Amino acid sequence: MTATQSTPRAGQGAEPIEEPQRKTTYREALRDALRDALRADERVFLMGEDVGRYGGCFGVSLGLLEEFGPERIRDTPLSESGFVGAGIGAALAGLRPIVEIMTVNFSLLALDQILNNAATLLHMSGGQLPVPLVIRMTTGAGRQLAAQHSHSLEGWYAHIPGLRVLAPATIEDARYMLAPALADPDPVLIFEHGALYNASGDLPADAGPADLDHAAVRRAGNDISLITYGGSLPKALAAADELAADGISAEVVDLRTLRPLDDATLTASVTRTHRAVVVDEAWRSGSLAAEISARITEQCFYDLDAPVERVCSAEVPIPYARRLEEAALPQVADVVAAAKRAVG
Repeated sequence: MTATQSTPRAGQGAEPIEEPQRKTTYREALRDALRDALRADERVFLMGEDVGRYGGCFGVSLGLLEEFGPERIRDTPLSESGFVGAGIGAALAGLRPIVEIMTVNFSLLALDQILNNAATLLHMSGGQLPVPLVIRMTTGAGRQLAAQHSHSLEGWYAHIPGLRVLAPATIEDARYMLAPALADPDPVLIFEHGALYNASGDLPADAGPADLDHAAVRRAGNDISLITYGGSLPKALAAADELAADGISAEVVDLRTLRPLDDATLTASVTRTHRAVVVDEAWRSGSLAAEISARITEQCFYDLDAPVERVCSAEVPIPYARRLEEAALPQVADVVAAAKRAVG
């Protein structure tokens, strides 16, 4: 049942009860988005490793094969370059493919297809060959999957012109980013943080298609801006709670779209608070956090009362051991410490 549907009262037939919101999980929200897209447009299909009978490596597509059949829920061989290339070809032929890459590290096997084909064909064809392709993949660490399955490489893809890069951090964005992504004539990459799949919450009944052009202020504040995205948003919000207990009012900005970045929302927040902490699970060197810090410095230099702080992962391959992994990743205490340094 969707948030806008209603249920009958016992013994009263079809008399409706309005549901202002419903409880769901990030994983279920993604599945509902896929189901709606498949129902709304016969050109849409899902393809990837284990998306069919197995239901997806992270259970997102569970049950969709039984509902839509093998023509529209397609299990692929273990060849990222092959099936991403097939998705590009399908998009060129007029279909609306959704390609699932199991985890972001495997996307490197398809980097040639994404960078040299999907991102460039519209430009190289003089506007004749749009590639309306959506590629979903899991990103991030914190689940003891060790160095080869814990990457946060979304900043690499945000470096590439011709792509739109999304990072849904909330249940509402997980549910409502897919439809506008499919409507985009450009290829869209959606990065789903693995630590969010089990997150649960209420989905508002009045929620609708996500605004892919603007960041979201998730918490208003006056003393400092905490700027983040994806799996780091819950940590930034928790840090804001701790800072509030110490009398520091932190504003939390969720980037949502990593390419193109919403400079206007970033600069408006920093101009108001005069301080900024950028929280990014990727490595510090050459990171998205570095790009955001540079933009703030370029556009808000005279509004800053302190240097921009960055909280990133340690410059090491992500460890397997839980305590070492936790030590390598940005944590709430790190965000709080950085904010206090900035506030002074």
